[in-house]
Amino acid sequence: MPESLPPPVERGEAFGPWLGRQLRRADMSQADLAAQVGKTRAAVSAWINGRAEPRDETKARIAEILGTDLAALVTRTVDVPTGRPVIWHHRPAHADGGREYGNAAAFAFDADLSVLAREATQNSLDERCDDRSPVRVHYTLHELDGSHLDAFLTALQWDELLPHYTEASRGNQKVSRSLRSALEDLSKERRLRLLRIDDYNAAGLTGPEYSDGRFAAVVRRQLDSHKVTGGRAGGSYGLGKATLWATSRFGLVLINSTLSEPHEGRTAGRVIGRIDLPWHEVDGEAFAGPAWLGEPDTEPEHEGVARSWWADDETLRALHLGRASDEAGTSFLIVGAHDASGDAESLQEMHDKLVRALANGFWAAMLGGKSAGPLLEARVTTLRNGEVYVPEKRVDPHAHHPALSRALQAYLDGDTVTELTSASQVVRADVPMIVTPLKGQGRARDKGREHLAVLLLTPADDNDSQINRVVCMRGNRMTITEHRPRDLPLGTTPFQAVLLAGYATGRDAEDVVLAEAFLRASEPPEHDRWDRTEELTTAYERGALTRLKEFRSSIDKTVRTLLGKRDIVRTGGPAVLRELLKLDTNAGPTGRRTQSFPTVRNVEARIDERGAWHVTVHLRLPDASDPWVLAPVAKFDVRSGGRPSVEWELLLGSESCRAESGTIIVQPGVRTAVFSGVTDPATHPVRGGYARLAVDVPKARGGTA
Repeated sequence: MPESLPPPVERGEAFGPWLGRQLRRADMSQADLAAQVGKTRAAVSAWINGRAEPRDETKARIAEILGTDLAALVTRTVDVPTGRPVIWHHRPAHADGGREYGNAAAFAFDADLSVLAREATQNSLDERCDDRSPVRVHYTLHELDGSHLDAFLTALQWDELLPHYTEASRGNQKVSRSLRSALEDLSKERRLRLLRIDDYNAAGLTGPEYSDGRFAAVVRRQLDSHKVTGGRAGGSYGLGKATLWATSRFGLVLINSTLSEPHEGRTAGRVIGRIDLPWHEVDGEAFAGPAWLGEPDTEPEHEGVARSWWADDETLRALHLGRASDEAGTSFLIVGAHDASGDAESLQEMHDKLVRALANGFWAAMLGGKSAGPLLEARVTTLRNGEVYVPEKRVDPHAHHPALSRALQAYLDGDTVTELTSASQVVRADVPMIVTPLKGQGRARDKGREHLAVLLLTPADDNDSQINRVVCMRGNRMTITEHRPRDLPLGTTPFQAVLLAGYATGRDAEDVVLAEAFLRASEPPEHDRWDRTEELTTAYERGALTRLKEFRSSIDKTVRTLLGKRDIVRTGGPAVLRELLKLDTNAGPTGRRTQSFPTVRNVEARIDERGAWHVTVHLRLPDASDPWVLAPVAKFDVRSGGRPSVEWELLLGSESCRAESGTIIVQPGVRTAVFSGVTDPATHPVRGGYARLAVDVPKARGGTA
């Protein structure tokens, strides 16, 4: 009597493709199977091509021939065990002699943990599966040495890889030099750092092995983003995934994905590894560079190529790829993780940098309120040989960015006001942006469609290191850039502001869709500003760049209005600072200026608890063949009498300049510079809050630097 069939809901892959793959994995032809079951080859072909399906008694015989049970044929959620090995497949060199000495996409980013956290987490956020719940991201640093290291290297088949790494490290290119250093450190220190990035409630690497889908986009292809989030994705260039391999000193990443939709009848434990090496030769055979860890493919057109395999729990543990639950998502294991910037060398420093990077890049996505829940949860843990080394830290946006979090929280809760009357309030205003029409879709004299972005402003927190800024975001609350409003008068109450544009507003109207696409088109691959790009100029009608400039001006004007200030006439700077640059004009007999001089772009100032003024001055400088040597002078603008000078307690060159003996020196060719100063309260004739501050920046006496 044949075994009973399981319920239909438990069945996986279609019978034909499943049977065809099992025959190939068992090195059995259709004719071989036909002979053993007593059927014609045409009948077996019909089963495999989906035109027919064998009876239960025939299925039982097929199961016996394949060395499995009837349930395996009916559910088709597992492959028949064949003992096929997991191998590293190194891509042969190109037949035309072409060579790549590294992954060009990886060079678009620095191997910096902050960049990694931004790009990898944004990719997870873009793949959110259930919109009712946040994506959960867990970064785990893990340092191995001793027997723990040996066990991992064995599971990784390091002895097979070592000849390829050795030969790839012999070149003079940057990648080869980096590999040499990594190999030397591993040999000398016998220590290796892993960084695993797990996401949950994400789509997982779905899709076929080689054709279009998430899996192929990440594992097989370059510059393929395959974002399917309805235009809400943060990225669009397909470059972000390259940061995973760039962060590995060995260019090696292992992947374990739990899929949101079945592939080959299964969802859990889809595993593959990939290495990005430069062109190299081993034992006289040339290799292109990339390599994959997987099971040899049995498809005729890909025979011998390493494809993903469905790993068992023991293999996952050995490769440090085990996941905490069967919820959909992906785990990326970066082998030989490091921070190339050099400012995070110890485990504690790397741990802390990841926490800061997640907080800085995704504080907005971690907030939830009455109108919308959080989009993301993030935490960081550090282990050493399987034991906790730095306790788990869940990233709290309110702890890292209290004022910014307060601003967005008020918007999500509907608690904004129209005018600030206390330090805990958040004021809201709309900022208009005109979206230029796509080419061929606009009418004559049509500037475009108006989109109302949302500006939220609140007083800065006392501990904020950066103030008077507007954090601009779109999409799923992805921070794009920080904008510094211009023409803020001295004495302005320090503030923090958030600008929500496109889908970040929480709306779905037509203008939102248009604005989201317009702003994304204006972003470079780094997604760090809204400015001129090739996509913007080729896809949109003329005037697109002007509309962006007008948008920035509208942001500035709205900020000034919310702070209780009217629009300021541009007369060389804010009214309080019109004499900021009293430079010698060297006018000729006709009164015409014979050379140009620095001008003020922006001034920021605040008073600390001691009464000292903290001033930051942004300069625009003309081209010059000699250095500019400027001598800033701080003066109190009191109600009566002259302007008494006060001394500087501290004078610093912040950007593109240096401070030296009370002067600011700007080298020839520099067109913008920023310097900062702090006045000495002991030299103030009155308390700092009782007077306005004026700053003159004349040329220093004595000539050039």
